Amino acid sequence: MTRFAHTALVFYSSAAVLVIELTALRLLAPYLGLSLETNTLVIGLALSAIAIGSWGGGRLADRFPTQRLLAPALAISGVTAAATPAVMRAAASGDGSTLLLAAMLMIGVPGALLSAVTPIVTKVRLTSLQDTGSVVGSLSGISTVGAIVGTVVTGFVLISRVSVSNILIGLGVSLVAIAVVVLVIDGRARTVPTLVVALVAAGGLTVAARGTCEIETTYHCAVVSSDPGNASLLTLELDGLRHSAVDLDDPTHLEFSYTQALGAVADLVLEDTRGTAPSVLHLGAGGMTLPRYLQEVHPQVASLVVEIDRGVAELNGTALGPSPDVELVVDDARLVLDDVEAGSQELVVGDAFGGISPPWHLTTVEAVRAIHRTLVPGGTYVANVIDRGPLAFATAETATVASVFAEVVVLADPPTIAGEDGGNLLILASDTPLDLAALASGLDGVGWEVLAGEALRDWYRGAPILTDEFAPVDQLITSRRG
Repeated sequence: MTRFAHTALVFYSSAAVLVIELTALRLLAPYLGLSLETNTLVIGLALSAIAIGSWGGGRLADRFPTQRLLAPALAISGVTAAATPAVMRAAASGDGSTLLLAAMLMIGVPGALLSAVTPIVTKVRLTSLQDTGSVVGSLSGISTVGAIVGTVVTGFVLISRVSVSNILIGLGVSLVAIAVVVLVIDGRARTVPTLVVALVAAGGLTVAARGTCEIETTYHCAVVSSDPGNASLLTLELDGLRHSAVDLDDPTHLEFSYTQALGAVADLVLEDTRGTAPSVLHLGAGGMTLPRYLQEVHPQVASLVVEIDRGVAELNGTALGPSPDVELVVDDARLVLDDVEAGSQELVVGDAFGGISPPWHLTTVEAVRAIHRTLVPGGTYVANVIDRGPLAFATAETATVASVFAEVVVLADPPTIAGEDGGNLLILASDTPLDLAALASGLDGVGWEVLAGEALRDWYRGAPILTDEFAPVDQLITSRRG
């Protein structure tokens, strides 16, 4: 093989490791959630595989005919990559330990073998000790560039255009094709048919086990399903979690308790705005359940919806029926807050999630101040959060909001407030006194209660205020969970 061919092998194998890492995150998200813990797990597994492969590849290159090691490393990696979606989805039907073991194998095996390519090629290229520095340095640099290209192409191009299954099947085919070329060059073409059969079997398993993901967006695996008892009621699931329910025949129907509570809050805030054109800012789109409700019940309202995931936003004009009449901005909500005119919003609704966690940079005191800046005098901010006992995140976020707004209350069902059960809580804030009696009346049909005054302060007393410097949202939510 030529020097260029060896360099290309190092580049492509390193890029492939990062393709596998990023797609593994997408495969695990529907079962483990898109959280800091999931990211940490996958990154840790990938780095471990790289370390093992680099060490093991060097050891093998010192003991065996080096050129003959390349084809097996590429071939096994390709077959494994093509089978990864099928194996992961099958493992997800078992318990968490089975899924973890599958992730370790399907990330670790190809990650280690592909990482072994660099030390193997280094051994081939080293013909003189005088060239050690330049050979090792150049191949290390090429490996790093390959990893960067693999990351950028996967994150910005592939995942937004191609399904995860097809990405991994395509990667598997390319790696096996390269292995076939190497085998032919080495004079071992008789092993090619067996390799091709293994690849076809792996790809076939993946095609047969597509899973329940109907639509892969930039950030999520999205599934839209209809209610068996009401065909017009559609539910949007993102990464296995129910995010929104939309009734195509009745936009005023709010299926979930927390959306009913949001509707009650919106009714209270907007009841005196008829004859005007108030604006409501929604941070997070989901199925746009509340904007649809407002369009029907409060037609005078102008809704501005911010959603970072273009795929989720587009579902509202396709799979979830006609999109409501809103101004839609596809961007990061924290960045959009800087562009919203100061004092322009009557109500801001924080309902953005990645799994059960809101994006951490929307939870900090700096973000809350940016939200406060957009509100009209006496305007209202309501944030939807999910937590369970010991409510470490919910209390911290309440303390954070209370450090900016003069008046704060928390709405939830009694077991959730008491930390006996998990669920949604709404943090409601304004600089003017909130009508607690009207709130309680609006929540009668929901079964929620209002926590306010000294009882609320006792509830969140001692909780940290989240800042851009310190906002461990995922850890606070998962604290002491069984």
